[in-house]
Formats: sequence, structure tokens, C-alpha cells
Amino acid sequence: MPSAKEVSADKLIPALAAELKKIETIKPHPAAGFAKSGVSNERPPEQADFWYIRSAAILRKIYLTGPVGTQRLRTAFGGRHRRGHKPAHHAKTGGKFIRLMLQQLEAAGFVTKVEKPRKGRVITPKAQKLLDRLAGASA
Repeated sequence: MPSAKEVSADKLIPALAAELKKIETIKPHPAAGFAKSGVSNERPPEQADFWYIRSAAILRKIYLTGPVGTQRLRTAFGGRHRRGHKPAHHAKTGGKFIRLMLQQLEAAGFVTKVEKPRKGRVITPKAQKLLDRLAGASA
């Protein structure tokens, strides 16, 4: 049975997003439908379930590289900031949505905070079990 590390993200993340939709503690922020998620984006997200897809991607990222904090996730989900005639640079994404998603995942019991050896959030056994079960089903 494969783990979540062995399954590609394009198969695992939609399945995990569908599971996260069933949990009542994880719900989109009211501004998620019309606010840009970062300075490098030109438009708000067009997907109807953006909140759940991003939450699933964050949970997978924590599983693979945790402990992870908000700043590392902002860098990971950032993109190319096109600045007109000036050369493009990498820009971090906004932190509000990521912070709220982490708080919701923590309330659902999927992540927990740690201080040592590195500050950030790590995955709980409940979330690891969920990810591995979905990885086995999508492989």
C-alpha cells in the first residue's frame, strides 16, 4: 500500500479536498471568492472549491516537509510577480488565508504546533492515516 509520499499530487490533492469538504470546521473565508490570494496574482481564484484545494495542498506539504510555518508556506505557494517593464521576481502569497487554513486544520485535529527542534506545525497521526488511506485508494 503506497504512502502519500509515493502518490502524485494531482491524484491525492483532489481526493483530499473532497474529504475536507465533509468536515464542518473547515470552511472558506467570506472574502475567499473575490480577494486575490497574493500580490503576484492578477485575479482572484476561479475555482469554486479553492479553499479546500489549497487546504489539501497545505496538509500534503506539511506531511512531506513538516514542521512548516506560515512563512515557508507563503514562499512555497507564491509565484512570479510580473512588474511591467521591470524584470519579474518571486513574491510570497498572502498569509491571511494560509494562517486561517492552518488554524482550521488544527481545530479539525489534523495538525499540531511544535517548538523544537524547529517551530511550525506537524501532521498528527489522524491526518497521516487519512492521507495514507487516500493515497492507497488513488494509486
